[in-house]
Amino acid sequence: MGHTPFGYKIENGYAVVDETAAGQIRQIFQFYLEGDSLTTAAKKAGVISFHGGISRMLKNTHYLGDGYYPAIIDRETFDKAEQERMRRVAAFGRIKEPAEQEELQIPTVFHTKPVEQTFDDPFLQAEYAYSLIESEG
Repeated sequence: MGHTPFGYKIENGYAVVDETAAGQIRQIFQFYLEGDSLTTAAKKAGVISFHGGISRMLKNTHYLGDGYYPAIIDRETFDKAEQERMRRVAAFGRIKEPAEQEELQIPTVFHTKPVEQTFDDPFLQAEYAYSLIESEG
């Protein structure tokens, strides 16, 4: 198991809710849904973190409960926070559309011109040899 998410602690090999931290998580969700920014919501809840860390908390599905982690946030609150997050992302123009990439044509058939020179320096000889390669495509 990797890093234990904020809000949980491991006791006897099992994840259990750290009630103090879980309360802070619930407050972050609440403050965020009331209109606070991510960092402001975290500060008001007493959590010191950066914007990206708080954003990851809002997207962490472990907080809904799964086979290992008990639930801290209910589905309705989680979904509302995600909808609000996406609304804000769109409002600030932060949705990044993937750039359309043109298909690369990688030549796979080559031929070489005849060798007409030799060099004592192996680097020059290699440079010359590579210069003789031509693509057939």
